[in-house]
Amino acid sequence: MKIRVGDLDTLAVRAKALGAEERGELRQVDTYFAAPQRLKLREMDGVAELIAYSRPDVSGLRTSDYTITPVTDPEALKAAHVVIARVAKMRRLLMLGRTRIHLDAVVGLGEFLELEVVLRDGDDERVGEHEAEEILQGLGVDGERIAGSYADYFLSTTPTSPK
Repeated sequence: MKIRVGDLDTLAVRAKALGAEERGELRQVDTYFAAPQRLKLREMDGVAELIAYSRPDVSGLRTSDYTITPVTDPEALKAAHVVIARVAKMRRLLMLGRTRIHLDAVVGLGEFLELEVVLRDGDDERVGEHEAEEILQGLGVDGERIAGSYADYFLSTTPTSPK
């Protein structure tokens, strides 16, 4: 789930109070391609990976299936595909059990909290939903839940030029 928030530093303090461990900051640039499925190139700290994923566009909790493939020539990949959006962010990563807490400062969009509960094979989705909701309560977060990706959000909030 992805939620618009206002103060990432306060959320980091609250997450640590819940027992979350700081895992560092990641400068990420995601390039989204026009494709029959969701497809993005993520570049961070000299590493590039192609991420194909599917998930419903609903605000709140949702399941995501994905495949990650290492990329050795990101510039060639970008040149060979139609780019629909590029999103840059500074992501602060914390871990609480099997939940990844992302505190994202997204250029041009603002600050967001993203929770990813990594389910094990055979886990019921409701288990992950319950864990995420407990963490949200512990963090004291009750903001606008975002449907879709940062690219979807960016495209929906960016005015189009007149034709």
